[in-house]
Amino acid sequence: MNKVGLLKNLRNASRGNLFSTEIPKATKEDGKIIEEWVGELEKEGKIKLRECVQREYSVYLHGIIKYARD
Repeated sequence: MNKVGLLKNLRNASRGNLFSTEIPKATKEDGKIIEEWVGELEKEGKIKLRECVQREYSVYLHGIIKYARD
């Protein structure tokens, strides 16, 4: 998975513009990478994160997808 794949995953997990998803991870490093990607997506203005919880085997993400004008 990469940043683009993460954004697609969030769009598929959304209801309207709200998303809530749990992404499985294998190691702690995977969790850090996911958090970095989420931070980049926030800086780019594509999402607004409300909650990010590191669990033992997954990362729980909850927030809003922002629809940009092209």
